[in-house]
Amino acid sequence: MNYQISRLINFGLQKGLIETDDVEYSVNMLLDVLQLDSFEFFKIEEELATAVPILEEMLEYSVNKGIINNSVTEKDLFDTRIMNCIMPRPNEVVNNFTSLYEKEGANSATDYFYNLSIASNYIRKTRTDKNIFFTYDSDYGEIEITINISKPEKDPKEILKSKNIVSTGYPKCALCKENVGFKGDFNRAARQTHRIIPIKLDNEEYYLQYSPYVYYNEHCIVLNKEHIPMKIDIETISKLFSFVEQFPHYMIGSNADLPVVGGSILSHDHFQGGRYIFPIENAKIMYSVKLEKYPSTSVELLKWPLSTIRLSSDKKKEVLELSEKILEKWKNYSNIDLNIINKTDEVRHNTITPIVRYENGKYIIYLTLRNNRTSEDYPFGIFHPHESLHHIKKENIGLIEVMGLAILPARLKTELELLGKCLLGQEDINKHESLEKHYDWYKDLKNKDFNENNVKEFIEEETAKIFVKALDDCGVFKLDETGSKAFIEFVESI
Repeated sequence: MNYQISRLINFGLQKGLIETDDVEYSVNMLLDVLQLDSFEFFKIEEELATAVPILEEMLEYSVNKGIINNSVTEKDLFDTRIMNCIMPRPNEVVNNFTSLYEKEGANSATDYFYNLSIASNYIRKTRTDKNIFFTYDSDYGEIEITINISKPEKDPKEILKSKNIVSTGYPKCALCKENVGFKGDFNRAARQTHRIIPIKLDNEEYYLQYSPYVYYNEHCIVLNKEHIPMKIDIETISKLFSFVEQFPHYMIGSNADLPVVGGSILSHDHFQGGRYIFPIENAKIMYSVKLEKYPSTSVELLKWPLSTIRLSSDKKKEVLELSEKILEKWKNYSNIDLNIINKTDEVRHNTITPIVRYENGKYIIYLTLRNNRTSEDYPFGIFHPHESLHHIKKENIGLIEVMGLAILPARLKTELELLGKCLLGQEDINKHESLEKHYDWYKDLKNKDFNENNVKEFIEEETAKIFVKALDDCGVFKLDETGSKAFIEFVESI
């Protein structure tokens, strides 16, 4: 362990996690965590991209010594404790970020913070790099598909332990600022290596952090200082523009503020951004509208499965005013022929998913119209992936997927591989319970053209087609003649 501790100290110095003056302090913290009584330095000459090879050695030692049990969750909790021994204090990170922002600009500041998040193993890059990614050339342009396997599955013993954890209500949710330094448990990830940067959006206090699961490049989260519910209004849109003015190399958006069409955490006001170009941004224009009251603003209806209006202008005031008008009009819009009803017994159904950029002096916003109504025929949501597609995609279509990047469940990795073997006659689908949900799809696929050499790509393409159908289901104005006509009339009525 003396050798491994020496390696970790060397790694921390190389990555700027600690300085020379921190070495003895960090060593003693590591000795405490690893239950060791003495230490002798080894001279280390190596450069590592991540600390994972060192952590694996330390975890194996800790399991063998009975310090922890050999389970995924306990290892994750413990290696985060280990990395905390070489972490800069939260105020150091904030000061470094602020100094870089002031001296070198937003790019340098976020580069520092993102690299820190990877070096500290807060972003488990060796896991996220294993996520499956492929693209599909659809009628709407290129669609991106990911199968997220970066979250390891718990074994039955861990699940049992997680059920026995008594909730303390602290932190209130996974986004609260109180997660910084939180030790975690069998239900919640350890966050000793978690850091957040205070920022102001329209003079309101928020924090910038990175997502530990990075669904795309520099996937960041901007969270309200207070634990207050999500809300989509003109103030929200103004805050989004405030963010991209400060970080013009990033996009940012918000999940809708209603269940079914919103994200997984509606209880805490937050946004998601990053350094990435999403498929929606390359969508073709279906129709352009000129509004006399807003001569400087381009208004475009996109050829996109979810009904989306793009506004762009060098005049922020115009974009904000028009966005507010569209939002308010949509909140009160109904079209019974298209199954769009704005309220049921004063319960609102209409909202939007907004996405913004600030590019070449122009304020750009994508307003995606959403409706969360359910019915007897569609109990999961009229404008939600329909049940016939749930074998591939059952979860909400949130912000990231609205933009054309699918986040599909980890189970599909093994299920699709097995399905390929069944299609080739190497396995019997009736002998695999996990494939029961895919049976109707399997019968359809059997009648299509594939062979042993292309079955993997064939299944990927067919999976992507189902995701596109799921997006089609979520569109409030379908892209047929009736839906397109109603969509155009809606915008022109403004």
